[in-house]
Amino acid sequence: MSETVAIFGASGFVGKNLKSSFLNNTIRYEEISLRDLDWRHKFHSSQANVVINLVGKAHDHEQLGSKEEYFDVNLGLTQEIFSEFLKSNSDLFIQISSLAALEEVEAQIPLVETDGCNPISWYGLSKRAAEEWILKQKLVEGKKAIILRPPMIHGPGDKGNLGLLYGLLSKGIPYPLASFENKRSFLYINNFCFFIQLIIQNHDKLNTGIYHIADDDSISTKDIINTIRKVTGKSIPQISVPKSFIRFIAKVGDVVPIPLNTKRLKKMTSNLLLSTRKIKDALDITNSMISAKEGLEMTIRSFKDKKF
Repeated sequence: MSETVAIFGASGFVGKNLKSSFLNNTIRYEEISLRDLDWRHKFHSSQANVVINLVGKAHDHEQLGSKEEYFDVNLGLTQEIFSEFLKSNSDLFIQISSLAALEEVEAQIPLVETDGCNPISWYGLSKRAAEEWILKQKLVEGKKAIILRPPMIHGPGDKGNLGLLYGLLSKGIPYPLASFENKRSFLYINNFCFFIQLIIQNHDKLNTGIYHIADDDSISTKDIINTIRKVTGKSIPQISVPKSFIRFIAKVGDVVPIPLNTKRLKKMTSNLLLSTRKIKDALDITNSMISAKEGLEMTIRSFKDKKF
């Protein structure tokens, strides 16, 4: 059966890739822009049975955004869109949340959907507030709200942290944290689209609630460095500075404005993993996605091809 999807926030990196993925199957889509003063009428006229909310203010690593900016967008606009969904004939609402709504720094074992939430940034707190608000809304029979928590999404066209790291290391700048071992969950953009399509086509198997989505395997910072080395053919210096000295410098950074502090060091060197067992069990997903390392290599190659 053909599905019609209304996509809010379709102009960004994730939205552009999602639209492209729909071109090769029976899913039809319509972009709805909140900048259009008549967006409510356009949405209700679309006759979409699925709503995907990609609208959001992204994580600000320089911490320049205010609390009001994050909550106005990530909570306030979500409330407006969801309220129109409740009035519409659409039966499925897909909210793209974030791992940051659950945890932003460290987790030694893969996190599950029922774990306690520990957001610390305005981004994470506003994303969590949107999750909580949606889950409190009363849904009429036949309507569902699926909240997805991806880790960092990457792929060709991405201008996020992977691109910044590539830009530095491809110039031969040494990586000073080689003494740290870590594993983190990532999500290649094609795998994100894979999850979305399966959810749209099989949402009868899902209940309203939160679901984690991520690549099957974790990636370490060393994996990223080795991939950049492989793709560029350059020898990237890695300096194994003693952990105790790095931690001391990070503590100095807690009181003196230098690039490294304790919080940033944890984010760069700690484990942060997601369990995707819940959604895989519900949708009977087997090993049919692009591997994490293959996806990483394709992203890094795209940086090289564009001379990032």
